[in-house]
Amino acid sequence: MPMSRGGRLLRNPGFVVGAAIVGFAAIIAILAPWIVPYDPFAIDLNRRLVPPSFMEGGVPQNFLGTDQLGRDYLSRLIYGARISMVIGVLTVITSGLIGITLGVLGGFYGGRVDDFVVFCITTRLSIPAVLVALAVAALRGSSFMLVVLVLGLLLWDRFAVVARSTTMQIRNLDYVAAAWCAGVSRWWVLTREVLPNIATHLAVVATLEMALAILLEAALSFLGLGVPPPLPSWGLMISEAKEYMFFQSWVIIIPGAALFVLVLGVNLLGDALRDMMGTDLSR
Repeated sequence: MPMSRGGRLLRNPGFVVGAAIVGFAAIIAILAPWIVPYDPFAIDLNRRLVPPSFMEGGVPQNFLGTDQLGRDYLSRLIYGARISMVIGVLTVITSGLIGITLGVLGGFYGGRVDDFVVFCITTRLSIPAVLVALAVAALRGSSFMLVVLVLGLLLWDRFAVVARSTTMQIRNLDYVAAAWCAGVSRWWVLTREVLPNIATHLAVVATLEMALAILLEAALSFLGLGVPPPLPSWGLMISEAKEYMFFQSWVIIIPGAALFVLVLGVNLLGDALRDMMGTDLSR
């Protein structure tokens, strides 16, 4: 008997590792208020830059040490996971709503509607996303919701491309024709026949866009244009630690490693899903 799709995923080491990393980060993010050992915003200047407990000079009370203001690094790292995950998810939701709507409408109706969608996609691809995000953040100031809104408005093109191409493949298939013959409405065909059958392809896009959103948020925060302090964004933690990287290198290695592992996990998850479905996500 052929192996089910779920069975193939579980035999894929990339999927297992990626799902474990993302699942662990999600649990940490959800339970952050209850599992942090200390208040991540509490300042204690008498305990500045205490090394991790496994390094010389460290203390058991602060497993990952403290930052330049004496704040517990483990607590801030845990809350940083929450910020990265929330921004990633909200960005995917925002960009997904825009891209999927445009892509499905263009692929389904064709004609002038599709020409308009192609024009929107082409225009978006001609705009440098990072420069626009930097410019908007510099002009409007840093805030959590502004980061989500800017990233959501800049990362919808891949959703639109995949939704449009898959909808064009599906709209002429037999089960869609059978639905038309049954006399159902266009809304029914779109929501009951088209969207469920392109959902797996869009799930792959969502994982890849989430990883990109997390990286872009970290880059904006590193430049001081993302999540405002004292929120413990991993990018902001790296930015604050760069002055001490040559003397207390762990202050920049710890959040950098956390960011690397999370983005790696999300990408492994997306690659495994793409390999399983043979999905071509090239622009």
